[in-house]
Amino acid sequence: MYINEHRKEFPVEKMCKVFGVSSNAYYNWLIKRKKIHVPYVARLMKEMGLQSKIRKKWVVTTQRAKTHPVADNLLDRQFEVSETGKAWVSDITYIRVGQSWAYLTTIIDLADRAVVGWSVSEDMTTENTIKKTWVAARKKRDIKEGFLLHSDRGVQYTCGQTRGIFDHHQKARQSMSRKGNFWDNAVAESFFKTIKYEELNHHQFQIIA
Repeated sequence: MYINEHRKEFPVEKMCKVFGVSSNAYYNWLIKRKKIHVPYVARLMKEMGLQSKIRKKWVVTTQRAKTHPVADNLLDRQFEVSETGKAWVSDITYIRVGQSWAYLTTIIDLADRAVVGWSVSEDMTTENTIKKTWVAARKKRDIKEGFLLHSDRGVQYTCGQTRGIFDHHQKARQSMSRKGNFWDNAVAESFFKTIKYEELNHHQFQIIA
């Protein structure tokens, strides 16, 4: 571990030796400081009448097809990627519009967390969800050798139409979460959770004829 001071980095062990303290003492102080900081912020928020908008847990929305083949979890929660166009994650979520639903599909590049492709549809067909979003993403950004597109096991991702996309791209591979494991696609899930509870859930949308 390093201490950053005025953009210069110094090893913890060296700095502790200079100041005549043990590295264990430093780490204990660091942990104690973090433990104090959290309740302090919580107390201030309570005094000011503030609360987090993000409260609800993730809800299962994935529709699976048992007869479709499933890709291995090649991403394996390696969410820190240094190069764009190497690993993208995708997901689909519901948005209430009047008395019906709209479906938001996104593709996020793990390298810079940019939403490189998105679409909103009135149905959950592969054509109007992942295929439309994939086309938008490919227009915006190139993919590179060893590319992965990670998703859950939803029927839109396991169907032949989507698998056909990767059959025509030799450098592209599919990766899928393990059954019922939200954390395997945590970046996409977290994006939807944030956008819903910070924005979408605080507005009412209507269909304009």
